[in-house]
Amino acid sequence: MESTEKLTDTNAILAYLYETFPLCFIAEGETKPLKIGLFQDLAERLADDSKVSKTQLRIALRRYTSSWRYLKSVKAGAHRIDLEGNSCGELEQEHVDHAQATLKESQEKAKAKRIAKAGKSAAPTKKPAKKPVARRPKAATSAKPVKEKVAEVILTPAVLAELKKNQRVNVKLGKAPVAGVILDIKKEDVQIQLDSGLTIKVKAEYILL
Repeated sequence: MESTEKLTDTNAILAYLYETFPLCFIAEGETKPLKIGLFQDLAERLADDSKVSKTQLRIALRRYTSSWRYLKSVKAGAHRIDLEGNSCGELEQEHVDHAQATLKESQEKAKAKRIAKAGKSAAPTKKPAKKPVARRPKAATSAKPVKEKVAEVILTPAVLAELKKNQRVNVKLGKAPVAGVILDIKKEDVQIQLDSGLTIKVKAEYILL
């Protein structure tokens, strides 16, 4: 088996093993304990395959055998299998005990991490106290501030023929004109959306520019 594509991601290597040795490496559901010394068999079978190196293969195998679903499969009465899925003998009790202890330890670590993470997110973050800002006394002023005169804007009545869509206009509503945008013009009716969000229809004589 020769390939120029090198696999470096552990998940990609595991997917390759699932595809190449489906009777040995099980992608989903309950797995089966692997034969002792399976790595050597695996390295020999893939010796001419440039897709994976021995180092990456060892890392992928370690991840597979340390997963919770694999550790759960290492139980009393289970049989180890080789690359072809053939039985290689029943598990020894010491291996079962070791796997269950490893599983328990891994699950307890994961639980502790979840609790610590939940505690951090629940703990209120204290804001640093603001330093008091010294206010300067206002200087006494005898002269009253002079109000600046605002230039008065003079609006002129609009001509219907000169109006167009999306044009900014003012509409005579009550005492003060209200700004808006022309949405549509149909005959003598002009539909305008006011800046307040209200949409109205008016005649051109009520529009100021």
